[in-house]
Amino acid sequence: MKIDSTTVSLVLLVEEEGSITRAADRMQLAVAAASKRITDLETQLDTRLFKRQAHGVRLTEAGEKLLAHIKQIDNLTQRLRSDARALSHGRGGRILIGAPKAAVIQFLAADLARMHRTDPEIQLQVVEENSRIVQQLLRDRVIDVGIFEKTSGFMALPQWNYRRDELHLIYHRQHFSLRPGPLGIDDLLALPIVSLGRGSAILSSLTRAYESRGREFQSRFTVSGFDTMLALVQEGVGVGLMPPGVFERFRTDDDMLSEALDGDWHRRSYVLSFIEGHAQQQTLHHVVNSLLRRSAFLEDPPPY
Repeated sequence: MKIDSTTVSLVLLVEEEGSITRAADRMQLAVAAASKRITDLETQLDTRLFKRQAHGVRLTEAGEKLLAHIKQIDNLTQRLRSDARALSHGRGGRILIGAPKAAVIQFLAADLARMHRTDPEIQLQVVEENSRIVQQLLRDRVIDVGIFEKTSGFMALPQWNYRRDELHLIYHRQHFSLRPGPLGIDDLLALPIVSLGRGSAILSSLTRAYESRGREFQSRFTVSGFDTMLALVQEGVGVGLMPPGVFERFRTDDDMLSEALDGDWHRRSYVLSFIEGHAQQQTLHHVVNSLLRRSAFLEDPPPY
């Protein structure tokens, strides 16, 4: 199979734009050339990635399943280019870190900012994915360091505790009237919940909470980001779940409120794992130790 970086980037832009024409414009390609690239790739894969519609395109079911692999190819291609540039300038200190958005917003962004101030020569790149995909990227050696929610773990890798957070219930008081918290699982059963999608730690927490009551969690609305979740909650479609630190970053409406939850099902622990082999070893060890030294609950000493 032959697949080049231009086609990979094009597929990702088409998925983002919902249009081959707009994606082609962004890449400064002729629309006919862009369309042929998509068709040729579909022929190689023997499956349709996009369904053509009157006003654009959308991913097919097969396309959705293959998109994660295409993203990994894109990450590897970008890494190859960046590492080549770094080596040509005599620098080898580049580390790719994968983490869920909640961990990036609440903890990792501040940690990396501090590291950048103290070690500006280290090149840091963040790959934002849900906990399950972060582990897959680690397994496939696309990233060097992975941060993910502990209960989502499925890899046999050493793990170090990184941070903790908890979920709060988010709602709009013009659409829902809730008793003051903390709210128990039984309070949630009758509420329409907007959830993050498959592979997210929030969906895993909800699933376990409902199973503890002999129920199956089913959401009419599944989203890929907290901003979309809040937009739906603001319109009264349902209520949401997110850490309060994330809520305060995205909140724009004073009528959007949060309530604490009862029990421990909504409490999460993030762990850190890493893979050696791609990055400069000394730089990788330094970054890992720097991240773990700032951990709020480091129980074991850093690995180096």
